[in-house]
Amino acid sequence: MLDLNLLFQGFATVLSGPNLLAIVLGTIGGIIVGALPGLTATMAIALLIPFTFSMGPTTGICMLLAVYTAGIYGGGIASILIRTPGTPAAVVTVLDGYPMAQKGLAGQALGLATVGSGLGGLFSAICLALFAPILAAFALRFSAPEYCALAILGLAVTVTMTGRSPLKGAVSATAGLLIAMVGLDPIGGFPRFTFGSTELVGGISFVPMLIGLFSLSEAFRQVEIIEKAEQVTAKIGRVVPRLAEIVVHKWVVLRACLIGITVGVMPSMGPETAAFMSYSETKRTAENPEDFGKGEPAGVVAAQTAENASTGGDVLPMITLGVPGDAATAVLMGALTIHSLEPGPLLFRDHPDVVHQIFAGMIVANLSFLFIGLLGARYFAKVLNVDRRLLVPAIFLFSLIGAYALNNNPSDVWVCLIFGFIGYLMQRYDFPVSPMVLAQILGAMAESNFRRSLAMSQGDLMIFITRPIAACILILAVLAAVSAIRRSLALSRQIAAAEAAAK
Repeated sequence: MLDLNLLFQGFATVLSGPNLLAIVLGTIGGIIVGALPGLTATMAIALLIPFTFSMGPTTGICMLLAVYTAGIYGGGIASILIRTPGTPAAVVTVLDGYPMAQKGLAGQALGLATVGSGLGGLFSAICLALFAPILAAFALRFSAPEYCALAILGLAVTVTMTGRSPLKGAVSATAGLLIAMVGLDPIGGFPRFTFGSTELVGGISFVPMLIGLFSLSEAFRQVEIIEKAEQVTAKIGRVVPRLAEIVVHKWVVLRACLIGITVGVMPSMGPETAAFMSYSETKRTAENPEDFGKGEPAGVVAAQTAENASTGGDVLPMITLGVPGDAATAVLMGALTIHSLEPGPLLFRDHPDVVHQIFAGMIVANLSFLFIGLLGARYFAKVLNVDRRLLVPAIFLFSLIGAYALNNNPSDVWVCLIFGFIGYLMQRYDFPVSPMVLAQILGAMAESNFRRSLAMSQGDLMIFITRPIAACILILAVLAAVSAIRRSLALSRQIAAAEAAAK
């Protein structure tokens, strides 16, 4: 159960000078990165991790949480003003946000988007604080077979939720599994796939790899399409909405919060799916569905609220089970590990003070972007006028500095460069990057716990069937795999039918 005394102590710690400053700076940085098309919260977190290494754990994690929540919200700014989503999750906001701006209601759209995101984020943060201790207490019953089954389920869901091509998701996940095998054997301790290199004995450096995949790869991609940024022409009027403008959408907000937190808990779905489902359901139940797509304020509220409501759900499995919900929480998981905090149920048992500081930090981070967003929306809009020819070199430089600064090791720079190029090629040929990162984490988790399970059962695989929790989790994994195969076959039939019709 949630310990209110520890939570209040967590608020006292988070609201102290250095931690509050870190949240404010993280909020401003997150909104700016989220607002710039092509840049994502995941990229910002990966880039910032090395610079938080010298901070205390609470300060560093608070800053990263602020970047995460504010970055998800910031994507809506570009969607509303220039019809270009700042983040993938903000695609749905374009549908009604940009038409509102064309009608001269850009300020109202930004205000509703900010309030919706803030309320959704607060709801998800409170749910995280309420339910995470319960799930962690239940997870203390888990042993190696349950964790192995959980990792397999995570891998299965990761592949099934990777867009139109589960095959490409499977290829990306397989690459992640192979990367996870580089280094010392987790049980025997002998080197694997190191090719005689001492640099690879400890495995491929995780954070430099993340910086390469999510930050440097974006710099490479921006070089290919570089052009002067589209200018913001919409006039931004009053941003802070009246109370009546918020109250009229109360049921939209509540529905979006419930959809967002539910979708967020499911691995690999994230804010994009939450926004789409919330928008679709709001349109379906509206009295005026024909107005959606033409500047309907409820559409903006539904999308933005669900996006940020998913953040707490994404963090929930990561912090309680050690299973990241999406790429952003995989990066956050790496940040916790760097600060000697291993996500999972033992974190709640061994470091309850830090856990409650994370809860408090998540709540304060959402309040931070709510107020800063309302007060500074018109100023953040000016960021969209920045010339990309200045932005791209800065991303490239900070990526390499961050990769080197973590361990002061030149080989980490090479890791960053190599994976930056790999990430660029994956984006160019439409291979999802997230499954590679998630599979690297889940693959190591599955392998070590699979071998521990066999040691427990003296080589008997029935241990995964005779333990009820492990068996139930494996059944869910099989259902997810079957779903992916059926979806892939259905897509193949649709493509074949379309090609036949075109002839």
